[in-house]
Amino acid sequence: MSGIWSAQTKHSTWRKLWLALAESQQELGLNITDAQLDELRSNVENIDFEKAAEYEREVRHDVMAHVHTYKDLCPQAGGIIHLGATSCYVTDNSELIQIRDSLKLIQTRLVQVIDALAGFSEQHRDLPCLGLTHLQPAQPTTVGKRATLWCHDLVLDLQEVEHRLETLRFRGVKGTTGTQATFLSLFEGDHEKVRQLDKLVSAKMGFDQTYPVTGQTYSRKVDAQVLATLSGVGQSAHKAASDLRLLQSWKEIEEPKADKQIGSSAMAYKFNPMRSERICALARFAISLAQNGDQTAAVQWMERTLDDSANRRLSLPQSFLAIDAVLMIYHNVSDGLRVYPKVIEKRLNDVLPFMATEEILMAGVKAGGDRQELHEQVRLHSVESDKQVKEHGREHDLIERLKSDPSFANVDVAAALDARKYIGRAPEQVDEFIADVITPIRDRYTDQLGSNAEELKV
Repeated sequence: MSGIWSAQTKHSTWRKLWLALAESQQELGLNITDAQLDELRSNVENIDFEKAAEYEREVRHDVMAHVHTYKDLCPQAGGIIHLGATSCYVTDNSELIQIRDSLKLIQTRLVQVIDALAGFSEQHRDLPCLGLTHLQPAQPTTVGKRATLWCHDLVLDLQEVEHRLETLRFRGVKGTTGTQATFLSLFEGDHEKVRQLDKLVSAKMGFDQTYPVTGQTYSRKVDAQVLATLSGVGQSAHKAASDLRLLQSWKEIEEPKADKQIGSSAMAYKFNPMRSERICALARFAISLAQNGDQTAAVQWMERTLDDSANRRLSLPQSFLAIDAVLMIYHNVSDGLRVYPKVIEKRLNDVLPFMATEEILMAGVKAGGDRQELHEQVRLHSVESDKQVKEHGREHDLIERLKSDPSFANVDVAAALDARKYIGRAPEQVDEFIADVITPIRDRYTDQLGSNAEELKV
């Protein structure tokens, strides 16, 4: 991702755009020689950034600074560089290329995390654990089913990334205010040649479609939509990483740990969820940048204004870099999660008696008891058992109380304490999710799977 947004990539792409423009203009009849094109072609990657900076300090214009730097290397072709174009021909088109390439990388990262989480879900499809709503004990679920929730969020993000790639277009050759007037003049009023110029340049740069209309720039709604998509990935990752931070606090599941990892400079015993915390930190940063894109799109004036330029040079690469890092860490974490079934079982069993009371109640009614009277006995015993925990620091003794209550004498109370009775279709839901959602993704992206998560040394 750093390479995609590097100065070398950016400015060599500008030169590729100038070359594509000149090649297409020659193909359509303008007086541009093969020697000029060869000169441009041979110097695409040969960028003197110090000289460009010197020019920019003098002319206070980044595009013209690089035009002059390129011209110095291409004395024959210097006069036809940027012919008929406006600055946004290179800036906007190069950014659309960077956005396309970045989205493809994010797409690959997403697929790899989805695949890793799906594998984790399959592995723990039927391991009962305590389900929580309002962060309070609720009906049990399974470790695998919970992981499908994290995974499904990323599936929705993948769909958004795919949609953004499918609908992304090239700005193309549109001119100063988007009217193509300069190119119409170059081709002496030949509208068809201007249309062909737009198509030829776009095809050379890897796009088969351009935005149908633009001002000087492509619509900044495109940026807002891309930043919103990246924010969505951040939201999903933040949610999952927050869950993992809580689970690690309860010692149910832990993120990977390096052999010599230090949790605290003072508290040597600590093992902090530092990777999940970093996911949250970077995700939150990317989420904050989405509003930036919204505001930039909203404040555009007429055919363009320039207060978006410096802003976008920060918000676009920084959001992509942040989410790229988030997904690299997320892949590393999901590929090495440590599960502790005994702790999970203990935490579930601590509250399972309360969850089993309805089962016990129904068994009591089947054995001839009065439903309302049994309900009241369960309520009273639950209150007293809870009091033992909260006021005296003891263990819950609800089951012992129910076993000793004559009202439940004919009920096998212990039989109600099988956690698998309360997980519903969680294991089957995992299986169906894998079959219906994950397998098609794995089939579509076979060539992007199989790589190991990067080993993070930080």
